[in-house]
Amino acid sequence: MTSFHRCFALLALFAGSFKFCYCQNETKNASGWADADAGATWYGEPEGAGSTGGACGYGVAVANPPLNAMVSAGGPSLFNNGKGCGTCYQIMCTVNPACSGSPITVTITDECPGGPCASEPVHFDLSGKAMGALAKPGQAAQLRSAGPVSVSYRRAACLYQGTEIAFHVDAGSTPFYVAFVVEYENGEGDLASVEIQPASGGFMPMQEMRSAEWKLNSGGPLSGPFNIRLTSGESRKVVVAQAVIPADWKPDQTYRSIVNF
Repeated sequence: MTSFHRCFALLALFAGSFKFCYCQNETKNASGWADADAGATWYGEPEGAGSTGGACGYGVAVANPPLNAMVSAGGPSLFNNGKGCGTCYQIMCTVNPACSGSPITVTITDECPGGPCASEPVHFDLSGKAMGALAKPGQAAQLRSAGPVSVSYRRAACLYQGTEIAFHVDAGSTPFYVAFVVEYENGEGDLASVEIQPASGGFMPMQEMRSAEWKLNSGGPLSGPFNIRLTSGESRKVVVAQAVIPADWKPDQTYRSIVNF
C-alpha cells in the first residue's frame, strides 16, 4: 500500500459536506470501508486522552470538548509530517469478541513514530477512551488488554457542532514572531495554507510547523487586530476570521472566531 494520504482524493463538495474515494490500488467493500488492514493500539490512561497535548500542539484541548479525548496518534502515513493534524477518521473493529462492530470517529492529534506505527502501512495509536469506545458495553477493559487489533477505517468529515475555529497563541509569540495552533476546523480538518493580516498591510503567508501550529517571523513589529485567512487542505475552501486576535493580544491565550468551514 502506498502512503495513506495519497489513497484519498476529494470527490465532491456538496453544501459543506464532502466525500472521499480510495485510490485504485486499495480495495474497499460495498459500504465504502477499506479492508481491515489498519492496526490499532492505545496509550495513556485507560479512560484518558492518550497524551497531554501531543505532537500536533493541541495541549489540554485534547481532553476537553469538543474533542473529549476521542483522539488518536497517527503512524507516519496518518500524521504525514504534521499535515494530518486535525483530520478525522471513522474506525471500527470486528475481529475481537469484545469489539462492538460500531464505528467511532477520532481526530489525529499526535504522532506515533515507532514500533507497529512505523511498520504497518496505516496505524492508529488511540487514546484509552477511544479504544474503549470500540468495545461492546462493559467490555472496554477486555479490548484494551487484547493487544494490537485490526480495524476498518475511512476518512471522515470533522464536525464540531456549536464550535467555531479557535486560535491558541504560542507562549513564545511576540510582535516580531507570531505563532498559533489552529483548532476545531470542520470538514476536512487539515489546512493548505494560513495567512495573517495585521492592522495595516496585506495578508502574509505563515509557515506550518510540522503540527497544527503556524508561524510568521515578520522581521518587524506587527500590530493587531489580526485577520486570519484559512484555506482547507483538499477543496481549497476559504474562510476569513475577522479581527480574531485583538490588538491587546497576549501569548498563551486562545481566541475564538465566529467562522468555520
